[in-house]
Amino acid sequence: MKSTAPSDISLDRFAVPPGAGVNLSDHDPAWLGAAAMRDLDKDKLKKQAKKFLKARRAELAEAQELLYADDRYSLLIILQGRDAAGKDSTIKHVMRGVNPQGCQVFSFKAPSKEELDHNYLWRCWKALPERGRIGIFNRSYYEEVLVVRVQPGILAAQRLPPDHVTADIWRERFEDINRFEQHMVRNGTVILKFFLNVSREEQKRRFIERLQEPDKYWKFSRFDLEVRRQWDDYTEAAEDMLAATSTTWAPWYVIPADRKWVMRALVSLVITSRLAELGLEYPQPEGDKIEELKRALKQLQSEQIQPRD
Repeated sequence: MKSTAPSDISLDRFAVPPGAGVNLSDHDPAWLGAAAMRDLDKDKLKKQAKKFLKARRAELAEAQELLYADDRYSLLIILQGRDAAGKDSTIKHVMRGVNPQGCQVFSFKAPSKEELDHNYLWRCWKALPERGRIGIFNRSYYEEVLVVRVQPGILAAQRLPPDHVTADIWRERFEDINRFEQHMVRNGTVILKFFLNVSREEQKRRFIERLQEPDKYWKFSRFDLEVRRQWDDYTEAAEDMLAATSTTWAPWYVIPADRKWVMRALVSLVITSRLAELGLEYPQPEGDKIEELKRALKQLQSEQIQPRD
C-alpha cells in the first residue's frame, strides 16, 4: 500500500456490486495490497499504511469543513462487523483531526424498552446527521438482520404481531432498509457502509488479549462467545445482508480487518474519495453582500486601537 495518490488503489475490489451474491470466503481478511507490497516486512508495511492514513486524515479534515460550509449534504458512515473486528479503533484513528463540531458518533447497544415500543428503525432515524455533518453508526439497524436473525429470542422480545413474523421477515426488512436509505439519499445524505471482515483466528486472538489485560475486561461479554459459537450462522446472515442491501445509492464495502492498519487506511480512502466526488464548495457572496464585506474590512483596517497600559 502506497502513501501517494488514492488512485493507486482500486476500491472496486472491496465494493459489493448491487444484486450480486456474496461469499465472504472470497474476501481475504488479511489482505495486504498489491503483490509488490507483500515483499515488504511488517514494520515497513505498517509505516506505509500509517503515512497513507495520515494523508487521508488531512484530506478528511478539509472535506469535513467544506461539507459544513457547503451545507447541502450530510454523510452517514455505517460500521458493521463481528465482535473485535475493530469498529471502535477505526472511528478513533480515521476520524482523528476532524472538527468534533462537525462529527457525531452513535453506538447502538441492546434496545431500551422505549425503543422496543417503536419500529426497529426509529432509534437510528433520530440519530441521522443533519446537513453539513458526518454521522457515524457503530453498529446500526443492520443488527436487526444479523444478530437478531441468529438469536431468535431477541426477535421474540420485540413483541411483533404474530402474523408479521413469517419466513419472509428478513426479505421484508431488507426491503425496508433499502427504501429507508434511498429516502435518505434522495434528501442529501451520502451513505457509506463498511463490513469489517475479521477472521475467526484473529477474533480469537483479540478475545484472548482482552481476557489477559484487566484494562480490557470491560470490552468482553459472555454473549460474545455465544455469537462466536454461531459463526457459520452469522456468516450466512451477513452474506445475505450484503447481497440484498448493497445498492447503487448505498453501497457496502467488505474491508479486510485482520490488520487494523490496513483496515483504517482503506476506510479512510473510501470516505475521502466519495467526498471528493460531491463537488463541495465554499459559499461565495454575491451582489450587495460583497460590498458589505468590503466596507466591513475597510472599517476594521481604519480602526484605531489604544495600546494597553
